[in-house]
Amino acid sequence: MTRAAQKLIPDTFDPVPSAAWIDALAATAVDELDESAGALGVLIAAEGPLPPGIAFDRDALARAGFEAKPGQALALPQPTGPVLVLVGLGGDPLTTAALRTAAAVFARAAARHARIGLRVDGIGEVDASAAGRALIEGIVLSRYRYSPLKQARKDTLPEAIELRVGDGADRELVADGIAAGLVAARAACLARDLANTPPGHLTAADFGEVAVQLGAAHGFGVELFDRAQLIALGCGGLLGVNAGSAEEPRMVKLTYAGTGGGKLAMVGKGIMYDSGGISLKPSDPMHLLMKMDMGGAAAILGAFTAFAAAGVRSEVTAWLMCTDNMPSGSAYKLGDVLTARGGTTVEVKNTDAEGRLVMMDGLVLATETEPDAIVDIATLTGAALMALGQLTAALFGNDQPFVDQVKAAADASDEQVWQLPLERTYRKQLDSDVADLSNLGGKYAGATTAALFLDHFVAGIPWAHLDIAGTMQSDADDAWRSAGATGFGARLLLDLAERFVAPSA
Repeated sequence: MTRAAQKLIPDTFDPVPSAAWIDALAATAVDELDESAGALGVLIAAEGPLPPGIAFDRDALARAGFEAKPGQALALPQPTGPVLVLVGLGGDPLTTAALRTAAAVFARAAARHARIGLRVDGIGEVDASAAGRALIEGIVLSRYRYSPLKQARKDTLPEAIELRVGDGADRELVADGIAAGLVAARAACLARDLANTPPGHLTAADFGEVAVQLGAAHGFGVELFDRAQLIALGCGGLLGVNAGSAEEPRMVKLTYAGTGGGKLAMVGKGIMYDSGGISLKPSDPMHLLMKMDMGGAAAILGAFTAFAAAGVRSEVTAWLMCTDNMPSGSAYKLGDVLTARGGTTVEVKNTDAEGRLVMMDGLVLATETEPDAIVDIATLTGAALMALGQLTAALFGNDQPFVDQVKAAADASDEQVWQLPLERTYRKQLDSDVADLSNLGGKYAGATTAALFLDHFVAGIPWAHLDIAGTMQSDADDAWRSAGATGFGARLLLDLAERFVAPSA
């Protein structure tokens, strides 16, 4: 891999180690759990009879602090055989999100064991396939750890997982869900791998090479555009942000040739490291996380690895806009005017509002293919983080039926979004005295003005914008979200592509 800035990275370094782990994982639906496993889990509702095989009543469990609330786990060592782990489901109607979370709680409690099994005696109104998918996603996503740069892991990777879903659930449907869940979890973990990788180990050029390898392995096309090609295309936003970097930019174009569905375009922000440029960020914990500023591009690339296995029927094309944003003598400056693909001129009022500058070129290129809809995903604004926190992404759009498709995908994947208004009254905040637009819209409604900036480049095509600045990482283990990069968006985009229907004209 090309690494101009560093020469001490081993040639054996693998930026996406999760693929091998998950592909080797044996996960099955069974009628009876194997008692030779290291740990067996049982999901328990807050009310009603306890599942068979529990040698305690509810009073005894309550004295031990276990009341079957969501997020609770109680490990019970046995004289022989596996550790028994009781996991609370709570008292609300059962959902796939609750199953995914409970499975994650179990997997964390059983983190010392490579062979585990999980039992749920009833899934209520949840479809058997959806239950299998949610359970395996919860286990795999929660056991993820970024460890390729550590000499030893503190926990054990699971090697074999059994799921017993009772109450008359069709085992074949559960198995189908397990297979789909492994594909989706692998997509998210690949996105996590990329976002967690240090910026010196993963430049824009490296990211392109990884995409080529993944495309060959998972059945999608990859085309790389270097600086000379970007100049020919007139991608002044990406080139302008890259001007201060010693590393070349890359635009990574992905193509998946589905048949029989709609035509969906995706655009991803791929800022490999964001120093803020001349508008230098303060040296605080957020600056440390800026290796994850390519989380949007990583989510799209992760999702693409799952399309063929998931049987996506739509034609999907993506533009991943990759560079770092660095200060130097050649860096773009406040007051500079950049020209986007298509001719729009943009006055730079803050070099730390760089994401929208690289995205504008990708959005214009997407419109030129005349897709049925465009979705973009970017770690775009601190305003989204301040408004919605780390669990919910901001969602904007210009076409409600398409936005509703994105919301449905978010609900199915339990990657939470909240739609914010694309309030066009604020558009005048982006006016410039010297150019068509400015890249900053004032100190208020920052997530909205950023979305309005992107809206300028979509040519009225149905479009949705996901601002994942808040959800890109988790400070600590939280349900299926492991500490570090979350891979947010990979499973959401996969679900969107699976169900995509062209919005009516």
